[in-house]
Amino acid sequence: MNPPRHSGARSAGRRRVARPSRRAEARALRLMPGELAWYVTGRFYLANDNTLADYGYFLHLSGIDNDLFNGERGETTAHFTFAARPFVARSASNGALQLGLDPIGEFSVFLQREPMGNFDDPGSFAQGECIATLRRTGMVVGTTVEQGITTPTPVMATNVFSARLLESRPFEFGGRRYDLAQVLGAGVTQFGTAAGTPATTPAGYQLAVPFTGSALALGAK
Repeated sequence: MNPPRHSGARSAGRRRVARPSRRAEARALRLMPGELAWYVTGRFYLANDNTLADYGYFLHLSGIDNDLFNGERGETTAHFTFAARPFVARSASNGALQLGLDPIGEFSVFLQREPMGNFDDPGSFAQGECIATLRRTGMVVGTTVEQGITTPTPVMATNVFSARLLESRPFEFGGRRYDLAQVLGAGVTQFGTAAGTPATTPAGYQLAVPFTGSALALGAK
């Protein structure tokens, strides 16, 4: 025989688990300082007028629950892209190390509901809805390692920079509403690695170099 149950127990069994509030969900999305914010890949482009800029797309963007791609992963299917404002870099050298000195500059994040990015057309990554703009906080020193004495050949390049979030715009994606300011906080610190071998260079440019970057959140403002 089953033991008698209190009426309160029956009502408790029928209770639904409360869904978290929007405020609680926003807190859950917010990254802690040093927590992974994103992975990107793209290319540095040296234009014929000697200005530099980098363009590409997000492989991972923390806080976004839905698939970032419309099909197989690649620049032509990416919903989230980035584009930098062109700038003029300076240089220095130290033996087999070639140093690129990039000034303070800005880059923006775009949501492309219909993906249109193409490495043969760098400007295509600056299309769609601009959902955030960040500014590098200081000079970026990129280091290219070379090998060989008579004809030095680039092997790889690295850089690191911090960028503060200047502005963001709420957006809807996959049936949910997001705001990168609530996810990233003050901004990011990104570590980048570039290839020593250039990629196919589109018309209007002297050089295109593939790279990948991983960013950590700076935390709350």
